[in-house]
Amino acid sequence: MGNCLNNKVVVVTGASSGIGEAMAREYAKMGAKVVMAARREEELKRIAAEIKAAGGKVTYAACDVVREEDCKRLMEHAVETFGGIDVLICNAGLSMRALFDDCDLKVLHRLMDVNFWGTVNCTKYALKWLQKSRGSLVGISSVAGIHGLPGRTGYSASKYAMTGFLDTIRVENLKKGLHVMTACPGFTASNVRFSALTADGTQQGETPRDEAKMMTPEQVAHIVERGIRRRKRLCLMEWEGRGTHLLKKFFPGLVDKLFYAVMAKEPDSPLK
Repeated sequence: MGNCLNNKVVVVTGASSGIGEAMAREYAKMGAKVVMAARREEELKRIAAEIKAAGGKVTYAACDVVREEDCKRLMEHAVETFGGIDVLICNAGLSMRALFDDCDLKVLHRLMDVNFWGTVNCTKYALKWLQKSRGSLVGISSVAGIHGLPGRTGYSASKYAMTGFLDTIRVENLKKGLHVMTACPGFTASNVRFSALTADGTQQGETPRDEAKMMTPEQVAHIVERGIRRRKRLCLMEWEGRGTHLLKKFFPGLVDKLFYAVMAKEPDSPLK
């Protein structure tokens, strides 16, 4: 089956590693005109060069999604380079690992800035182009955006906020042909846990989970493309997402206990 991204302009934030990098590479292979954005410009330059060497169409722009002016320049660059925007994927994100009891509030503010306000900032300056193309706005959320994940208070809160924002944008644009999708990967092998913030705001620097047993970023990229093609509103992945979504409807207390048990088993879990 063909893909829906051939010759489409796709903007991906958080594209210097993990899921964002995989999306940039995979969607370029599908014929998309990819616009990569992240803070690490040297990494973007390296990845873009490799995509171009493989015959892909790509450009990039250094962008901190917390900075509104950066997001505005990013969308202007996309339009100047490729003539419009068909898909915006708000993927830039930050995680944490600490109990709320112990957590400096600056950690939660930082997560809200990146995960929620980063999505808002990018959407603000891409929206008119997405409306014009009747394109797709995609937010990369998480299972933590479906049910509260203990030890990840700010992360869950920011993903819930993202979902509420995207749901509202969908309703406001019902008659404008805009597709809005929230995608919820389960645990995915990426650097997000290495860069996760601890209680005092420093980076964790290591992962407490077995990365080899997780979804790959490439798998996530292909599932998201399928969701865009089918114009889904909620894109759940693997048993973690589907199971959580289903069980929460009927047995929310059970989901509480399951989430607690899973997170308590992590090495050096703050729940112990």
